[in-house]
Amino acid sequence: MHPYKRSQRLSILLKEEVADIVLHKIKDPRLGFITITDVELSDDLRIAKVFISVLKEQDREISLQILNEAKGFIRGEIAKRLRIKIIPTFEFLYDQSIERGFRIDKLLKEIKDTSEGS
Repeated sequence: MHPYKRSQRLSILLKEEVADIVLHKIKDPRLGFITITDVELSDDLRIAKVFISVLKEQDREISLQILNEAKGFIRGEIAKRLRIKIIPTFEFLYDQSIERGFRIDKLLKEIKDTSEGS
C-alpha cells in the first residue's frame, strides 16, 4: 500500500513532465521565465490545475495566456510520454503563495524592528 493517493503521486509526475514540455517544446519568445510550482490533480484524475510563478510580474498575463493556448499541445505531449488511462485537462493559474510569503516575511521584519526600537 502506498503512503499517499494515486492523484498525489501522479501530480508529482505531471509537474516534472509539464515543466520539461514548457522548457523544451514551447518555443514562444514572449514566454517569460516560468517555474511550475505545483500541480493539483482532482481525485478522478480529469482536471490538473498547474500553478506557475513568473520572474517578471509584467510577463504574468502573457505567459498565462500562452500556456492556456498551448494546453492542448501539452496534453498531447503528456499522452505520448505517460501511459495513463485518463489524460487530464490542464488549467494554468498564477501561484500567489510566493508573494504571500514575501509579504508575511516583510511584516514579521517590521514587527521585529518596532519591538527592538521600543
